[in-house]
Order: sequence, then structure tokens, then C-alpha cells
Amino acid sequence: MIINNDHIQDSNRNKLEEHSESFDFLANKLSKKGHNISNIVSKLSEFQVAIPSWALGAGGTRFGRFSFYGEPSNLEQKIEDVGILHSLTQTAGAVSLHIPWDIPSDYKAIKEKADALHIKFDAVNSNTFQDQTDAKESYKYGSLSNISSAVREQAIQHNLDVINIGNKLGSKCLTVWLADGSCFPGQNNFQTAFQNTQDSLKDIYKGLPNDWSMLIEYKPYEPNFYSTVIQDWGASLMLANGCGDKAYTLVDLGHHLPNSNIEQIVAILQLKGKLGGFHFNDSKYGDDDLTVGSIKPYALFLIFNELVYGMQNNPQNPDLAWMIDASHNVKDPLEDLIQSLEAIQEAYAKALLIDQEALKAAQANNDVVKCQEILQGAYRTDVRPLLEKARLNTGGAISPIDSYRRLDVRGQLIKERGKNTIATGL
Repeated sequence: MIINNDHIQDSNRNKLEEHSESFDFLANKLSKKGHNISNIVSKLSEFQVAIPSWALGAGGTRFGRFSFYGEPSNLEQKIEDVGILHSLTQTAGAVSLHIPWDIPSDYKAIKEKADALHIKFDAVNSNTFQDQTDAKESYKYGSLSNISSAVREQAIQHNLDVINIGNKLGSKCLTVWLADGSCFPGQNNFQTAFQNTQDSLKDIYKGLPNDWSMLIEYKPYEPNFYSTVIQDWGASLMLANGCGDKAYTLVDLGHHLPNSNIEQIVAILQLKGKLGGFHFNDSKYGDDDLTVGSIKPYALFLIFNELVYGMQNNPQNPDLAWMIDASHNVKDPLEDLIQSLEAIQEAYAKALLIDQEALKAAQANNDVVKCQEILQGAYRTDVRPLLEKARLNTGGAISPIDSYRRLDVRGQLIKERGKNTIATGL
């Protein structure tokens, strides 16, 4: 299914008057406070978030998976689904592939389809947390950290193959996440596992094209529950520094122990020029992969406060790779992703409303109450009219969820693909 401009305009028609009224009211209010509304709307229009190819089908748990039917059964259909999201939101202009789930059979055809839908290829993700059917070695006891040199060499070669695939598609970034670790004390030698990982990453790093970067992800637990080789941002940062200037830390919002101060981590990494990108999701207990902003919207806003400050004050840090890494088994996957895109844009818009100069002055005076008032004043602002304006300016839907349902997208996908298709991935 392809959503064209006529579909969008038709779905917007009944909402234009209400939008205009709410936008004019908010714009007038914010302008009186000194905000440049055109500049904010422009930044929102330019902000693009990559869609993970594995989140376009229904997610699952260890206990079950419940399909929403009409799922994309191949890479072509996944790109079509990203095209639907981008048509509605105008903020999903990239896709992030996971290899070997998404190896193109025809690179030229895949690139042409993506180009036609205005979709770029973001970071490519390697997979050494599962054994593949044709693999000689097993990752049961680790991959890049494994005590076996043969296993490590296989994992290194896989990452090099992923770089080659991404290079053919126009990607410029490799994301590495390891499930490596141990479940019981004494199972691994911590120093050996870490050093093996560093050496393996260095070998992968040597295979990066000059204009590529490598993002090193971390996670405190799961699937191993006693130790994880890259367990936190400090371990990731050490490994990135050990590789070189093109290696960075990737922050996944679900990959932290409860009550971790993620915004502080973000700030320090930007200061050191080593924050490479984000995996956006939300969580209640751990790596829940819930819809962005559904549980901790204020925490997301505080993270974006640091991100906006860093983008304005830390030129040593590169442009960031933004990607959603959420997946849930009780929502239509495309509706879930639309809600996540909205939450990300909303947090970004609110952070842009923070008077950084006033906040800096309040901090200098140790005026704690004023600091809180400045932050919460921005957070309590209903910025949805700004998001609507940004989408309208770029040809998107005023209300993507309403348009998605009005157009009966899921119903159309079921007609095209049937009820028995299953998306590749988790």
C-alpha cells in the first residue's frame, strides 16, 4: 500500500480549522515569550528518526507472539511499511536493517524502492546473539568475547560482511550489540572476555570505510544474568576509545538499571565527543521495549534537554543517529511506531522551548526553584500544534494515527498480504 498526497489531504481536510486555531493560539503565546516559532517548526520538520526493520511485525515474548496479520514477509514489504510511516509523519525517513534478517536479494531494486519512498538506509546492525543455520561455530558461550578464536573470527567476519552489505545500500554506520556474558560466577574470566572483545572490535574497526562510524551498544543484563561483557556506558566508552575516533557509544533507553540517570550519561558522552546515537523506547522494569514516552515521558524530556544543550554547545560530538528500538505484542506495530515518533518529536519540541540562558543564570545563582520552574514550564506546554504544523509543512498528516485508521491501512495490508505472513526478526 502506498499513501499518496491525495490521501493525506483528504484525511487532513476536517482537521485544518481546529489545527489553525490551536497553532495560532500557541504561536502567539510563545512568540510573546521570545521564541522563534518558524525556527522551532523548521527543526521539527528536519528531525528524522530511523525505523528498525524488526519492529514492523508483531513483537513477542518468551511465552507467545500474537500476529496483527498483514505483516511484511520480506525486505521490500518492510520498506513499504516504512514508506507508510514516513508519508503520514514525515519524520521516518530512514530504515535500520538487521543482518542476516534483511539481506537484499537485489540491491538495485531495494535501493530504487527506498528512493521512490524517500527512505534512506541508516545504521546496519549485526547479529551474533543467535546461531545461524549455516554457521560452523556457535555463539552459545559468546561471540566477540568467546574463548575460542574460531568463534571470534566468525563473529568478526560477520560484522565485516554487514559493513559490506550496508556499504552497497548507502549506509554509513555499523551498530554492534553483544549478548556476551555469563550466567554463573566463575563461568568467565572477566578480564579475558573484555580483552577479547576489545581485540575483536579493533579488527572490525579496521574494516570500516573512511566515512563510516561504529556504534557500540551496552546492556546491564539479559540474556546473561550474572555478567555482561559490555554492561554499561563506561565499558562501551572504553571500548570505543580503544578502537579510534570513528567509534562511539550508543545509548538504548531500555538498557539501564532502574532509576539510572540517563540524561547525565548523555551529557558526559557529548562533552567527550563520544555519543553516537540512540535507540528510543520506554520501560517499566527493564528492557521492556515499550512505546516511547508511554511510561516515563518526563525522563525523555530531560534527556532531550541535555541533547539540545549538547547539539548547541558540543561541536566535538558528531551528528547523532536517531533510531527507535521498540516492539510490543499487543499493539498494531505501525500504530506503535507512530506513537513513538510523536513522543520523540514532542520531547524534542519541549526541550527547544527551554530558555537555556535563563537556566544557566539560575544555575549560577544556585536558584534551585527557578531551575525547576524553567524546566517544568517547558514540559507543561502542549506542543502538539507545533508538531502538526511541521507535518503539514512537509506534506504529512495532522493526526497520523487518525489518518492511519481512516485509511484502514492495516485492513489494506491484510488484503494485500493475507493473514499468515510473519515478519523476520525477533
